[in-house]
Amino acid sequence: MAAPAGASSAPGAGAGDPLQPPGYTLGSARNPAPAYPQRARTLGQEGTVVLSVRVSPDGTAEQVTVARSSGSGILDRAAARTVEGWRFRPATRAGIPVSATARVTIRFVLR
Repeated sequence: MAAPAGASSAPGAGAGDPLQPPGYTLGSARNPAPAYPQRARTLGQEGTVVLSVRVSPDGTAEQVTVARSSGSGILDRAAARTVEGWRFRPATRAGIPVSATARVTIRFVLR
């Protein structure tokens, strides 16, 4: 996970209060691992995608961007599309949910 990119100015959230970063569980029912795209399998493509995910105070992905490409647009798109539907534990400051950024790493390995 990444250090949060910023926080909202929620009531009661002082500048000195530590920010608890957003979290997630990969492979859970709410956060399934991306399916390996058949086209990428056929082409023998493997790689690691690092996504930057802006997590809203309600735990949804507001914005998903590729921070580091796997080298395959097919794999990058599959990872981003899947993570767009994930649910996250939102970041908090002074116990109040705030927007923040998380990093999600997805590895595609042929077996």
